[in-house]
Amino acid sequence: MQPNMTLLAGLLMSSSLLIGCSPKVQVAVPNEPININLNVKIEHKILIKVDREIDGLLNDKSDLF
Repeated sequence: MQPNMTLLAGLLMSSSLLIGCSPKVQVAVPNEPININLNVKIEHKILIKVDREIDGLLNDKSDLF
């Protein structure tokens, strides 16, 4: 029985060494807030179709807009 006990003791020691070397994964909250910088350029192109009569009125009174 002596050889079986040494084999068992060796297996226990080697398994404890392997468990001690296993990596540890932790999820932690950062100390600073997360900043997301978005540089967005928005361009608009507006087309207006008007009657000739309304176009003439707008040209005469150009200070409306």
